[in-house]
Amino acid sequence: METVYYKLVRIEGEYAILCDKKTGAEVFIAMALLPMGVDIGSFLKYELFGYEVITEEAWNCAN
Repeated sequence: METVYYKLVRIEGEYAILCDKKTGAEVFIAMALLPMGVDIGSFLKYELFGYEVITEEAWNCAN
């Protein structure tokens, strides 16, 4: 499974709108599926069917 990197760009009710770093596509994800404490501007890595908060530096280094 491919690792995908996202930035949380908006929150609309119970949904987060994530921007895919590679394609720029927006993805709607239920907030309940994201790690506790995420907020607008958070950087996330999706790998092995789960999301992980990462640093901006790690996000910048990701392909």
